[in-house]
Amino acid sequence: MAKLHVGDKMPDFTFNTAYESGKTVHEVIGTKGKTIFWVLRYIGCTTCRYDVHMMASRYQDFLDLDAQIYVVMQSEQETAREDLKEMPLPFDIICDSKMEIYSALEILPALSREDRMPKDPEGIRKLEEKKQRIKELGLVHGKYEGNEQQLPALFIVERDGTVSYAHYAKNSIDMPSVDEMLKILKDMGK
Repeated sequence: MAKLHVGDKMPDFTFNTAYESGKTVHEVIGTKGKTIFWVLRYIGCTTCRYDVHMMASRYQDFLDLDAQIYVVMQSEQETAREDLKEMPLPFDIICDSKMEIYSALEILPALSREDRMPKDPEGIRKLEEKKQRIKELGLVHGKYEGNEQQLPALFIVERDGTVSYAHYAKNSIDMPSVDEMLKILKDMGK
């Protein structure tokens, strides 16, 4: 396959969530007007934990816009279940420990940790702010899984499978925030 672009059709992957096996993309996208596939690293990553926490805290705002979230991670089902037992989520984590979705959609890792980090002043500022919020929430690193240099990506898919938004991050902080995603969804609805 190849990178997804706006107007492309989302491939119909079969995937496992932390709690279920054998779900398909086309099965889940038919339940809401828009489905967001938020592709991160793994459940033990502190910045990923923060992102998941922010999505969960604002999930009703997504539902109010007829949207749902599936977070794709490199985590094993067992690791995700263990990690989430103290923090149940209102959405599913897709466990792609073999990185088949990452590979098929060409969501590539950075070449090194240095390449994964932002270099521009705005990106560095955003990363430092995020680190501070992670510290304030007391989030700690869990089990390491997958490729540590994996870059994130984000896709909004319409009920018919058409990709209406596609973003491949250039570094670890180059992703829309929850607030920015909600604005994007609102703007799509106008």
